[in-house]
Amino acid sequence: MSRSLLFAWLMVASAATLAAPPPAPAPATAPAPARVPTPAAAAPAAAPAGNPIPQPPVVDARAYILLDHDSGRVLAEAHADDRMEPASLTKLMTSYAVFAALKEGRLKLTDMVTISEHAWRAEGSRTFVQVGTQIPAEVLIKGMLVQSGNDATIALAEKVGGTEAAFAQIMNVYAKRLGMKSTNFENSDGLPSPNHYTTARDMATLSRAVVRDFPQYYAWYGLREFTWNNITQHNRNGLLLRDPTVDGIKTGHTDTAGYCLITSAKRGGMRLTSVVLGSPSIKAREDASAALLNYGYTFYETGKVKARGELILQPPVYKGVTATVPAGSPAELYVTVGRGQFASLHTSATVKQPLIAPIAAGAVIGEFTVAVPGGDVVIREPLVALSADPLGGLWTRMTDSIALWFK
Repeated sequence: MSRSLLFAWLMVASAATLAAPPPAPAPATAPAPARVPTPAAAAPAAAPAGNPIPQPPVVDARAYILLDHDSGRVLAEAHADDRMEPASLTKLMTSYAVFAALKEGRLKLTDMVTISEHAWRAEGSRTFVQVGTQIPAEVLIKGMLVQSGNDATIALAEKVGGTEAAFAQIMNVYAKRLGMKSTNFENSDGLPSPNHYTTARDMATLSRAVVRDFPQYYAWYGLREFTWNNITQHNRNGLLLRDPTVDGIKTGHTDTAGYCLITSAKRGGMRLTSVVLGSPSIKAREDASAALLNYGYTFYETGKVKARGELILQPPVYKGVTATVPAGSPAELYVTVGRGQFASLHTSATVKQPLIAPIAAGAVIGEFTVAVPGGDVVIREPLVALSADPLGGLWTRMTDSIALWFK
């Protein structure tokens, strides 16, 4: 058969199959995905191994966790998934729900909140609001966060949820959305209740969400004092005075929960968060938090690997309008590694082969990985199409169909 007749036969056969891509090969004979290096410069041949990392410090608490805010990597933990009483750490979720109401326009900082008898009679820490008075929401928020006022907290819960019980349901909805798998709230202030519980890991998840989702309000967690009704009360987080890099977040205490503290600090652009539950004293919870933070900052470093939407690869596409599609990360990628290792990280990308149009923007087309010297992977994230590539014209589809047969 002549070459012209062969080409004509191929053209007719390919036209009959344009409606659908060629059948996928059987799993047993599927080729391994192509591993394509990123455009980043190659790591040096002799990468530093980094400093040795000792075990985390021994601290006086029933449970704790330490994690990096940006990467989410857990640097130290003990009993982090044990069910515990949150005490006034509960107010962190109360504030999250209140800030969500502010963001959505359901509440304004200038809205006047009427103090009910239920709020006025609240036990424990107080902001000393009076029953029947109307107080701006901003004042109550500061009273809740700085003074840990149960009266201010309940008043806010009633304003946003109608009743405190209904507000607790809202808190649980947010907890579920954030992935707090071992948490249930029965009230807004954290007083002991049979079915009111959390874990150190869940509180760390919530802390990370507060900083991420409501940066415009985060500074209130670091206020050192607040005055209302001619009464000045100081923030119960003593680390705000001991460590200038500490800027939040919340204290908690009941006789059964012990002394609890969520601490967040930022040093040199690196934010760490520690959660300490069930310490025997105020000093013990502060010493435990300080020891965990110092451990993290001494032995670890965090850096950005890729920005959201940053181009990583431009792999070829068959049957599309364009010959290639830009690929990148759908989110900012941070990595936390031992000090001295960040400069020696290895990055690589795996792309599905072959890529066949149409491809939608945001479609997962591969995987991006980051590994430390020695090969251990520390990030494994999806690689997505940064723009769409619709189906190409008849001639492109025909010629690419032929090319795929010979691939």
